Amino acid sequence: MPDKPTTAAGYPRDQAERVKATCLYLATKLGDLMDELVVVGGLVPSLIIDQEHLPENVTRHVGTLDLDLGLAFALVGGERYKEVAGRLREAGFQADTNDEGKTTRQRWRISEPPVTVDFLIEPEGVEGKPGSLFPLTKDWAAIIAPGLHLAFLDQQVVVIDGRTIAGEKATRKIRVCGAGAYVVLKALAFRIRGENKDAYDLFYLLRNYGSGVADVSTLLKPLLQDPSTQAAIGYLREDFLDPEAVGPRRVATFLYGRPDPETQADVVGFVRSLLEELCP
Repeated sequence: MPDKPTTAAGYPRDQAERVKATCLYLATKLGDLMDELVVVGGLVPSLIIDQEHLPENVTRHVGTLDLDLGLAFALVGGERYKEVAGRLREAGFQADTNDEGKTTRQRWRISEPPVTVDFLIEPEGVEGKPGSLFPLTKDWAAIIAPGLHLAFLDQQVVVIDGRTIAGEKATRKIRVCGAGAYVVLKALAFRIRGENKDAYDLFYLLRNYGSGVADVSTLLKPLLQDPSTQAAIGYLREDFLDPEAVGPRRVATFLYGRPDPETQADVVGFVRSLLEELCP
């Protein structure tokens, strides 16, 4: 799979819709198992921020090229992950391959052009490097994602109504990472891999969720004592409070392919407002 695009121009809207349709399709196939999964990653902003009724000066979220699903670690203890894998295969998903043609155990794909699904997990009591793989079966693994447990503490149920990737009409309730946990996960992800898209996703959510940054803060405050949240707040201070720091610069680069002082100042303003709400 090629590297993710570094600018918004690399994210076609039709692919974002296909990812959403894939999420809906998975919900129809996994059924009761969906209670043990939560949507994280690039699809989240378009699910928890109404994209059809945005203010005139706000553009739609660019979407995502793939679907990221967090697995509850309880699935491992009960070995229910085997049932997830079985249903994926029955639904037509197959393991994806990398640029060298080798199977990628953590990523599955469906349809042509393909939509891929990455699975993430945060093992309890297991030390693992962020981004490394946690084996589930011989041919299936999940990516270790620090802070993922917060997405199960702060989540909201979203109704997806439309057509699945197979063209069927369906309506399902989906568990989606809440805005508070999302800020933490994106701050952690940005520190780990420094991708422009992570900085953009974080900024887009702070700028557009609910009625203002205070709504994000309300969801974040119950998570404040968690070590992952504390680490994320430190990263926000280091990477997002100077217009020339990596966070604001990479948001501007993602949107315009170049630095943009006005955008960078906006990023700093929203992050500073959040931190002032959290730590007055």
